[in-house]
Amino acid sequence: MSMMWFIVLVAAATVAAQPKAGCPTTCGDLHIPYPFGTTQGCYKDEDFFINCDTSSAKPIANYSTTTIQVLDISLHGQLRLAGWLSWDCYNSNADHSWSFFWIRLGQFAISNTNNKFVVVGCDTYAFIDDFWGRRFTTGCTSICKSLDDVINATCSGIGCCYSSFPKGNMGYNVTLKSYNNHSQVLDFNPCSYGFVVEDGAYTFSSLDLINLRQRNDFPVVIDWGIGDENCSQATKNTTTYACMDNTVCVDSESAPGYFCTCKDGFQGNPYLSGSDGCQDIDECSNRTSNLCSQTCHNLYGTYTCSCLPGYKGNGFKNETGCVLEDKSNGFPVMQVALGITVSLLLLGIFISSLCWVQRKRKLIIIKKKFFEQNGGMLLQEQLSERIGYNDMAKLFSEEELKAATDNFHESKILGRGGQGTVYKGTLPDKRVVAIKKSRIADQNQVKDFINEVLLLSRINHRNVVKLLGCCLETEVPLLVYEYIPNNTLLHHIDPSMKLSCLPWKTRLRIAAETAGAISYLHSAASIPIIHRDIKSSNILLDHNYIAKVSDFGASRLVPLDQTQITTLVQGTLGYLDPEYLQTSQLTEKSDVYSFGVVLLELLTGKKVVEVNRPEEDRNLAMYFVSSMKKDRLFEVLDSRVVDEKNVGQLREVAILASRCIRVKGEERPTMKEVSMELEGLIAKEKHPWDGKNTNSEENEHLLGQIYGTGSGSTSNSMGFESMRNQVTFEMESGR
Repeated sequence: MSMMWFIVLVAAATVAAQPKAGCPTTCGDLHIPYPFGTTQGCYKDEDFFINCDTSSAKPIANYSTTTIQVLDISLHGQLRLAGWLSWDCYNSNADHSWSFFWIRLGQFAISNTNNKFVVVGCDTYAFIDDFWGRRFTTGCTSICKSLDDVINATCSGIGCCYSSFPKGNMGYNVTLKSYNNHSQVLDFNPCSYGFVVEDGAYTFSSLDLINLRQRNDFPVVIDWGIGDENCSQATKNTTTYACMDNTVCVDSESAPGYFCTCKDGFQGNPYLSGSDGCQDIDECSNRTSNLCSQTCHNLYGTYTCSCLPGYKGNGFKNETGCVLEDKSNGFPVMQVALGITVSLLLLGIFISSLCWVQRKRKLIIIKKKFFEQNGGMLLQEQLSERIGYNDMAKLFSEEELKAATDNFHESKILGRGGQGTVYKGTLPDKRVVAIKKSRIADQNQVKDFINEVLLLSRINHRNVVKLLGCCLETEVPLLVYEYIPNNTLLHHIDPSMKLSCLPWKTRLRIAAETAGAISYLHSAASIPIIHRDIKSSNILLDHNYIAKVSDFGASRLVPLDQTQITTLVQGTLGYLDPEYLQTSQLTEKSDVYSFGVVLLELLTGKKVVEVNRPEEDRNLAMYFVSSMKKDRLFEVLDSRVVDEKNVGQLREVAILASRCIRVKGEERPTMKEVSMELEGLIAKEKHPWDGKNTNSEENEHLLGQIYGTGSGSTSNSMGFESMRNQVTFEMESGR
């Protein structure tokens, strides 16, 4: 059984008007202010029609011609509607039923600041896109194996996850997917759920995994506005301008058009004229509405204060107030007043000095607390015990880094990411550095964090961004790296950036340098390091286009007696190893897969996830493998780098990339093997071979080695289908 719920609301023309007399202003318990209304002539236009259903004992207000209940209407440009739930269910008989919801608004918009897209399920991935599927797509994944894994009131991806979406959405469409048709969690979670809900209105419970379809309390906040012009445009047309006397025009937050509010000192309906419109507030009628010490005088739109006879001052409590006049003779009033003033001034200076000293002591205590909390004592102990660390892992003070970044000014921000914010700074010795505000997710990991800092500080590889030191005096640790000035590899190969094309020779060298750096981390470092987030945006380029691998915030150290470690799945969609995604077992082959995707970017110049390609080809790895199977390699290569001289070299790199992105990690090469192959291709340029002597049979043989013929094809075909089933999100960019 399947259902697709949809709502289409059509915008109407905006005409300045006033409601007729005697219009109903309530429907049940709901107050309905103009420009909204329930009967003809009582609402501004069709966008503001509220259908009051009186068929039941308690009247229900529905929006326009739909059955969507209106919960609240605010004259400040928002209304709350009863939300809608999409679901996708399975049973033990393998029956499948679903109900997906989509909505398209004509004039109003789904508020992006007051709503979240929430997904509930233990075998679920879901996404939400705009109604037309062209402007945005986002979503999240929710996985769990038992109810014991679930944490109530938390949507962190275990049973429940959530995602934000951009502003200006006139509609949306929800799609739900399952990895295994809920077969492994059917006894406690037969369904996947997805819905847009007001931020803070929904609290996740493990009971929701069993049956959420019985609940209907999912309020959604809608931004509304008058017409489709902003305030500066609307005020020019007095015949359609909706704001009446004593009002202020405000541009709608995300919907087209504007809304009106009363000026300070006035209250009422800003869309109505006369006594129902914005009228003067008599602040003097209520002592809590004014700041007068003695006498209040109401004025149009404001008020003023005065003092009774025998008192002086302006009458305002927050200013001079009212002070009894001194009429005594011969008493040195001025001298006494001056003495009191000086005494109070000296007392104030003394108290301020004490407060300053106290604040200074408190700041020192806080810094010491953060230093110990972030592992500072452990780091100092390690530095004192190990020869060779003192010159490598420097402990910076918070003041040094504040001075280097102009107190972490926004103009110094180089970028933001899931692992923190990166600032550009200049040290006193004129060195330009990148300073990253990172975080430790778990205080139990402090020792691992300190060991990682010590290890990374000793890495001295020309293709790895150098860690210069850290600051542990702040609430979150600050890491100081060398500054790489020429942006990221992604910035230079993305066609949308419209930069000059990197030639193939440079791309191949960058690939070889990156592979060498990852190989060094895997095998040459004192303790193997798995980067876990290899992607083109984490490969920096200096002025000479020398590659520098960066961002070790997601990296993990591998004990020498282990080949894999179990972690919470982390990485970037499109680059994420499908085997790691399914098993949570992190190995060095996970980095090999991610590097293979980077090779595909260098070969094709295409985005890792591209919504304009057919659904089965949106993931670049799947698209490339499919093209290789169909012998269409040169159709997907970047035409800007293909020429007769490098055809053979491009083919060999394509074959290497295909090996790297095999679904089974054991079938992928090691990074050392990848590095040696790329270095070999570069060395081969000294003895040119452009593939002119390679006939079509040899080409087929080369491709056959990747995809197999005869008995060798089964494993690879299955791997290709497995890759097709991995998580694929539709996004504007896969990076």
